[in-house]
Amino acid sequence: MEKPIYRNSSYSPEDRARDLVSRMTLEEKAAQLLHQAPAIERLGVPEYNWWNEGLHGVARAGTATIFPQAIALAAIFDEDYLAEIAGIISTEARAKYNESIRKNDRDIYKGLTFWSPNINIFRDPRWGRGQETYGECPYLTARLGVAYIKGLQGNEKHLKVAACAKHFAVHSGPEQGRHEFNAVVSQKDLYETYLPAFEACVKEAQVESIMGAYNRVNGEPCCGSPMLLKKILREDWGFKGHVVSDCGAICDFHNHHKVTSNAAESAALALKNGCDVNCGNTYLHLMQAYEDGLISEEDITRSAERLMQTRIRLGTFDLESVYDLIPYEVNDCQEHRDKSVEAARKSMVLLKNDGVLPLNKTEIRSIAVIGPNADNVNMLIGNYFGTASQKITILEGIHEAVAPGTRVYYSEGCHMVRSMVEDGAKHQDRLSEAIAIAERSDVVVICLGLDATFEGEEGDASNPYAAGDKRDLQLMGNQQELLERVVAVGKPTVLVLGTGSAVSVNWADEHCNAILNAWYPGSLGGKAVCDILFGECSPGGKLPVTFYRGTDQLPDFGDYRMEGRTYRYFQGESLYPFGFGLTYSQVAVSDLAAPKEIQEGDELLIRVAIRNTGSFPVEEVLQLYVKDLESAHAVPNYNLADFKRVELPVGVEKTVELQIKPESMEAVFDNGQRKLDSRRFRGYIGISQPDSRSVELIGSAPLSFEWTILPQ
Repeated sequence: MEKPIYRNSSYSPEDRARDLVSRMTLEEKAAQLLHQAPAIERLGVPEYNWWNEGLHGVARAGTATIFPQAIALAAIFDEDYLAEIAGIISTEARAKYNESIRKNDRDIYKGLTFWSPNINIFRDPRWGRGQETYGECPYLTARLGVAYIKGLQGNEKHLKVAACAKHFAVHSGPEQGRHEFNAVVSQKDLYETYLPAFEACVKEAQVESIMGAYNRVNGEPCCGSPMLLKKILREDWGFKGHVVSDCGAICDFHNHHKVTSNAAESAALALKNGCDVNCGNTYLHLMQAYEDGLISEEDITRSAERLMQTRIRLGTFDLESVYDLIPYEVNDCQEHRDKSVEAARKSMVLLKNDGVLPLNKTEIRSIAVIGPNADNVNMLIGNYFGTASQKITILEGIHEAVAPGTRVYYSEGCHMVRSMVEDGAKHQDRLSEAIAIAERSDVVVICLGLDATFEGEEGDASNPYAAGDKRDLQLMGNQQELLERVVAVGKPTVLVLGTGSAVSVNWADEHCNAILNAWYPGSLGGKAVCDILFGECSPGGKLPVTFYRGTDQLPDFGDYRMEGRTYRYFQGESLYPFGFGLTYSQVAVSDLAAPKEIQEGDELLIRVAIRNTGSFPVEEVLQLYVKDLESAHAVPNYNLADFKRVELPVGVEKTVELQIKPESMEAVFDNGQRKLDSRRFRGYIGISQPDSRSVELIGSAPLSFEWTILPQ
């Protein structure tokens, strides 16, 4: 008997999906639109749960390698490296999936549709979920989002896994009001800041899925928005994949946004505007919506076909994918754990160093390790994590790293968030203990900041103040007092920050000898911290977000206008600028070669030499920024246009080529239209952005050059 078309891999996924869905009843088609889709045994369609997570490792499905949090991976500023990490994550995903299928385990978090990456713009450092993003820059987010998606999805006949760009769109807190919040945004901000990364992920990476956000945008709920889902995503960008709702977002239509009256109306609004999968249970009311005449069978069929196309692209009906051969043994293997440590080392950002780092372990006879993050496993893993087979905290790493005979003292010092009044006598006991061990040590490593139990998603975080968001940018609880009292002892003090966002460590910048931002560095992050502290490698990360001096420098958290936010629009002086990060060496950028004129529509190619003039091997990040000199519609500062991470042994010089694409020379008008509006531009190329604070901290300014665009 000839195989049906949907079982015949010689046909296209579109033809196969169309054939398969044509054999389903209306009720069967409607049921496939739930995230926990039931089996259709007569057609050989197994049950499938669409919900899986892979933000920085396979999450919530048992043991897997935990890489540094997404914001830390962004700090590496390396597209190819991020794609490599994503490839490892999808390899582990396939290994786990293959074994689950052998055990006939098709439960939640066992499938191949991964709801990652989060490419929202980290517009405000108070947002608890900003740690999941690639930072505040649309260009950096686009480049890293495309790289991560390509790494996840692979380049074979079948998808390795199906990636999902989320949350579409204009979504970045406040968490507490996300189910009813209306993000009011201008067309200029929409197309200049909030949409470019999504567009790149659709057009360049061919991302298989898009997840809608909880909030409304200009009055329309994102998971049922004709502007976002129909006009922009499908019509303007030509998206061919499927759309999934954020979990529970569709029932928000009637429960919180109040744009519909009941579940049937909400289901109809979402489906008719192109939301194909409901994470939640509102699509249980699709048949009621059909009977009420709110939707047609064609609406249900269209979404069912899109979903079957994805399952076919994943090879789940073929049993002939090369990915089916990936064995379980590669999951959480030593090679992958080593890569996690390497990624953590690359991601960490040295914010200050007066020469105390790297520490010479042969000269240290005693070291005090202090602070609530010193032995905190939660600080390592961030949110959306799997189960690590091994964890190394900073304290454990220091015990392993110091020379034999070196005394390691430890004190928690204080609770991460509770105040002196709440801690009572226990607080005083820990504070006095911290001072006592600082007095007895040659050097102090104090580990402060946050973890994802106090910074995260609404409903997940135990932060009692702001549902996962931060109230301000200061160190929480008694951490600041602990820091000041320990520094007052007078010993060389290194502050290690664990955080997924900007922290205003203004006092520490003036008084600590060194500050290392470790982010949430993955399950083995404590080893990576110690590799940097003791000079096994140099830090080379750069900030993908601005570290402000305080919230008084920022607009209201709920204001979605970009004015006054991020390095492109901020007019004040930051504590640590976007793109900033020190190393253990010095580099010189020279021999700039760039044309003074180009034709309209052409790329601008720039060549520079970069030389390690210091005494430590490093990896440095060249950054290229563009400033429009004429257009009234340009951003007030400048845009990142290209970057490249360069490995530089001592004394070595390399010639590096970067480019400015035509779209980086365009301006966005008030109506959202993007076009060339200037003939004169200035570029900056160096190891930081060209703001005065970066120049002060780095000690040198980027090279600058100008060019003119000739009309066609």
